[in-house]
Amino acid sequence: MKYLCLICAETVMEHMTEEAAARHYQEYAAFTEDLKRHGHFISANRLQPVDTATTLRVRNGQVTITDGPFAETKEQFGGYYVIEARDLNEAIQVAAKIPGARYGCVELRPIADDPQTRGLGF
Repeated sequence: MKYLCLICAETVMEHMTEEAAARHYQEYAAFTEDLKRHGHFISANRLQPVDTATTLRVRNGQVTITDGPFAETKEQFGGYYVIEARDLNEAIQVAAKIPGARYGCVELRPIADDPQTRGLGF
């Protein structure tokens, strides 16, 4: 089963010192190689800082756009992994090794895999 790991943190790499960001990047590089080696890796990337976010809503056919994220919080999404795991327990074990989990949190969500969704090309 595939799981989405949304990494939330108060500080993203762009707001770290150059040395701290380099160390953090190396931690992620090692973690990603480990995922690949053990067959859990599907995809991953980091997100641009929250000040680049745009939120849109459509109400009564009208599109409303606001700058910034959906919610005002200290923590922000910094990146994601899509992983493969046998079950939730294995996904938790894998996600617990994400370096950002030590500084923020990781929201772990199963990715739907049903005939209706697959038929849409997801």
